[in-house]
Amino acid sequence: MKQQLQALFRQAIESLIADLGVDTPPPETVQIDEAKDPKFGDFACNLAMIMAKPLRMPPRKLAQALVEKLPDSALVDRIEIAGPGFINVFVTAAAQQQIVPTIFAQGEDYGHDRSGTRGSILVEFVSANPTGPMHVGHGRQAAYGDALANILAAAGWTVQREYYINDAGRQVDVLAVSVWVRTLNCSGRLPAPLAIPSRGYPADYVEQVAERLLATGNEQWLPAALDVSDLPPDDASDKAQAERHLDAWIRKAKATLGESAYAELRDYAIRDQLAHIHQTLDRFGVRYDRWYSERMLVESGAAAKALDSLRDSGHVYEQDGALWFATEKFGDEKDRVLIKADGAATYFANDLAYHVDKLARGHKTLLDVWGADHHGYIARVRAAIKALTGRDDALNVQLIQFVTLSSGRMGKRSGNFVTFEELIREVGVDATRFFYLMRSNEQHLEFDLELARSQSNDNPVYYVQYAHARIRSVFRQAAERGIEWNREQALGKLERLTETHEKALLAALARYPEVVNNCALNSAPHTLTHYLRDTADALHSYYNAHAFLVDDADLRDARLALVDATGQVLRNGLGLIGVAAPEKM
Repeated sequence: MKQQLQALFRQAIESLIADLGVDTPPPETVQIDEAKDPKFGDFACNLAMIMAKPLRMPPRKLAQALVEKLPDSALVDRIEIAGPGFINVFVTAAAQQQIVPTIFAQGEDYGHDRSGTRGSILVEFVSANPTGPMHVGHGRQAAYGDALANILAAAGWTVQREYYINDAGRQVDVLAVSVWVRTLNCSGRLPAPLAIPSRGYPADYVEQVAERLLATGNEQWLPAALDVSDLPPDDASDKAQAERHLDAWIRKAKATLGESAYAELRDYAIRDQLAHIHQTLDRFGVRYDRWYSERMLVESGAAAKALDSLRDSGHVYEQDGALWFATEKFGDEKDRVLIKADGAATYFANDLAYHVDKLARGHKTLLDVWGADHHGYIARVRAAIKALTGRDDALNVQLIQFVTLSSGRMGKRSGNFVTFEELIREVGVDATRFFYLMRSNEQHLEFDLELARSQSNDNPVYYVQYAHARIRSVFRQAAERGIEWNREQALGKLERLTETHEKALLAALARYPEVVNNCALNSAPHTLTHYLRDTADALHSYYNAHAFLVDDADLRDARLALVDATGQVLRNGLGLIGVAAPEKM
């Protein structure tokens, strides 16, 4: 309806400007807002307020002139001018009721544009290091990234989902050593247990990996003896000293096991953790089109090629034995190291090559979902893209703020943190997804465990799902009473939908396509959860105020058509955020 009204008012302002004989251009877009109070109509237009100054007319006089220029339309019942020049539009009942056959005709496609004609977007999200279980913060990224990808696809973009596996660099060596030390301890072959490096990975899951490694029966990782007396001391209170101790352990592991066995150990640990990440995301309903390996990026030569390109373009320089990228001239706060003095590539060196590779694959836009602690990383990645491709509009980064848990105990914890998997077990997939998405990604989220577990109207996901289940219950009751309902016949009775609750519900259903589009444009899935809650509220209010299975067959058919259409919209919206629409509750 908004688009139709925008077109009508655009015709009106263009016609008026022509009659006035002025060169003033009309606004690029005509703003149409939903009225906050039904007594002021269904929609309001501020066009007279916007154009009064450029056209040198009092706003109320201009509003009256615009109303006189409006083309006739079956959409408009009447128009009122209010205040200093607001134009309030009352739409016809027939126009409101028309949304029901539209929903029935389009079904699962109502509000969705599957054309993919708005461009290609690669959405990279979660990408948690394969060095341990995902925590609840990763879960919020999973819910947000997956829902946003669904919404973008429903709003006309071609979307690909990608997980970037950070399986190169020092962190995987730290994982390998953390697993190896525990494997040696679990084997019982050493005279005394080895001390766990303070800067290694400390949680219980590492010991579980070691136990699974031992269960393979492969003993190549179990030397007959191991001398660790030459390792520098470990001091947890001195970070630099603790890191030197850990680096010495990595060298010890490589020297003791040999290149091949060490690589097998490292790869086993990575595969083990990736398997658990796969399993958790699969349970959460998250699917990726591609899992992209950082190590493969390096081994393919793509990372070296990107560095060569930067060298050839004069954007790098050497200082203090390291290779630096002059990112400051591209908008970063300072230059960044690409290759450290010891010859090791930084994470940034590989990551810039990865982003260039994503663009080279033909994606128009890169949408990255990162944790809030990566805020300072955005400028340097944009600098790299600008230096290597000339584009400064390719990267859209959405930061996910932190998650805290409240109002309830977890049944079990892995090490010293709550895992994403444990949260799913506690409250279920649907509640986890909905609660993650209730607030903007830019806001901190306090996840209320007790509320998420509750079966009450205070629980927003329960409230929305119950609205759908309630609708299906009405149709089961009708069948039990022997009431036959024909959708096509019911469409001829929609003029009976005249009650205030019915008008409110019709207006809510008509808003759905715009909500989906705005969610996509603003990268804001939380606005869809708010819409679903509002629509459920309108349904529950309607249910409590009016009987549906009345004796008046025409009125009954019309009301059943309205709630059936409501159920379709609830299913469509819940589907975009990955939440089920149950038939019974």
